[in-house]
Amino acid sequence: MIRIYGALILVFVFSCRSEAKLENSSSAIDYSKLELPDKPNILWIVAEDLSPYIPTYGDSTVVTPNISRLAEEGIVYTNFYSPSGVCAPSRAAIATGTYPTRIGAQHMRTGPWFRFSTTDRALENYAKHGRLAYEALPETNVHMLSTYLRKHGYYCSNNPKEDYQFRCEIAAWDESSFQAHYKNRKPGQPFYAIFNLDNTHESMIWRKAKDSLLVDENLNVPVPPYLPNTPIALQDIRRNYSNIIEMDNRVGEILKELEQTGELENTIIFWYTDHGGPLPRQKRTVYQSGIHVPMIVRFPNKQFAGQIDDQLLSFIDLKPTVMSLLGIELPEKVDGKAWLGKHANADERQYLFAAADRFDNETDKIRAVFNKNFKLIKYYNLNQAYYLPVKYRETMPIMRELLRLRDKDSLNDIQKQWFRKTKDSIEFFDLVNDPDEIHNLANKPEYQEQIQTMHAELDQWIKDTNDKGKLLEKDYLETIWPDGNQPKTEDPKVQVVNEKIQLMSLIKGANIGYQWADSEETLTNNWEIYVEPIKIQTGKILFVMAHKIGYKTSDIIEKTF
Repeated sequence: MIRIYGALILVFVFSCRSEAKLENSSSAIDYSKLELPDKPNILWIVAEDLSPYIPTYGDSTVVTPNISRLAEEGIVYTNFYSPSGVCAPSRAAIATGTYPTRIGAQHMRTGPWFRFSTTDRALENYAKHGRLAYEALPETNVHMLSTYLRKHGYYCSNNPKEDYQFRCEIAAWDESSFQAHYKNRKPGQPFYAIFNLDNTHESMIWRKAKDSLLVDENLNVPVPPYLPNTPIALQDIRRNYSNIIEMDNRVGEILKELEQTGELENTIIFWYTDHGGPLPRQKRTVYQSGIHVPMIVRFPNKQFAGQIDDQLLSFIDLKPTVMSLLGIELPEKVDGKAWLGKHANADERQYLFAAADRFDNETDKIRAVFNKNFKLIKYYNLNQAYYLPVKYRETMPIMRELLRLRDKDSLNDIQKQWFRKTKDSIEFFDLVNDPDEIHNLANKPEYQEQIQTMHAELDQWIKDTNDKGKLLEKDYLETIWPDGNQPKTEDPKVQVVNEKIQLMSLIKGANIGYQWADSEETLTNNWEIYVEPIKIQTGKILFVMAHKIGYKTSDIIEKTF
């Protein structure tokens, strides 16, 4: 059995590929030769809570034929990262193209901002657990990726997770539900579709505990050095690999559907995961196990098949890159860079950044800067333990096993590290030789120059992004919701000019959605996005609403003509 983690995974990948493929690193891929349809479809398949524990990245514990197929027909990205080790801040970065710390989205989470659960009762229940409920507030003119794509004629479907740290931008989706599908678009309409797969989610470790495994019950599985090698721990690790197989089966179903519709070679497929793995000391950390994720991109007609891109990329790059691929002008308010398409930035990054703050009721403050070789982690709450007792995580048997062994003083020195009662001010790791980030080199003389350089980069990033973690969460909330009052989007204006209806918002950065319906009772959650003057429909009522991200929506305006 192959035991590899973090950067060692990449070493194994490279050793398993031919020398010809080894040469196809980012510097060798000439993306300018990419040929695309006029309006290619974009399909995102997003697995949850998964590090690169798949054959494509060197872990041969289980077989994933559908993901391996994508890798053989597309580009494998070996240095792709989330700026957060948990889902809601990560999704904020994906949707807006900005670092979560810039827009106040770094805490997990800011409220129950799901289309199906954002109710007064849900908010009351949230408050009962002692949590603040508020929406992150991006700068003016920050919009979700799907909003831009809808304005350019794309059919945008999301199946089904939202969870952006703010209410979904009005008219961001044609459909956002468990039934949402690109098949529901108009004939010939290009689509942007997301399928979120929860098979590998942390919760599935315990929710499926009594289900049959899709792997041998005695399968020899790799155990990271920071986890115990006990029967309980091994069972949860086997469950994780079983869930990976299940997720891969779902990927196969999505690809088969795409082929059956005849859209495979008209579609750019992105497969990636929303942050690192589900096991203890993975999710919710800024270690490699929490933020390093796999990504594969397949282009129409298998362009660049089997190649490897090792440049440093982040979730904040997805929005500008998709817009660039579609020839859409990039917005100013974006932290990410496009690495593909018309507006691609050929300059490779030297560093990426990540953060960890509150998780449920447990608050911390951690910032990280890293490149391909080294990582510097800065801790601010030094009198606080590394381990945070998050109740959700403690539902997992392997986590309870760790705590049991801790209380019996039966952990080894590596496993004990996570349970230290106080923190070092910084940790500095050699990612190449220590991919599990076990050996802190912060006091080694030979690394001091590198540490100073990276520390300065981190401080500059915090300043440049106006990191909202500089404020206590309650103080930040006061800056965006004075006296606890959320700002509200002003009602849109409706007027008729040259026999067409024009809609306007007095709030800069607000979007406008509209529906024609027989009555308010027949309205749906799917609003048309206003782009240009619309034709009058007699016998119908026009309903109009405006919305700025982080604000309450306007009232719904009714007009008959």
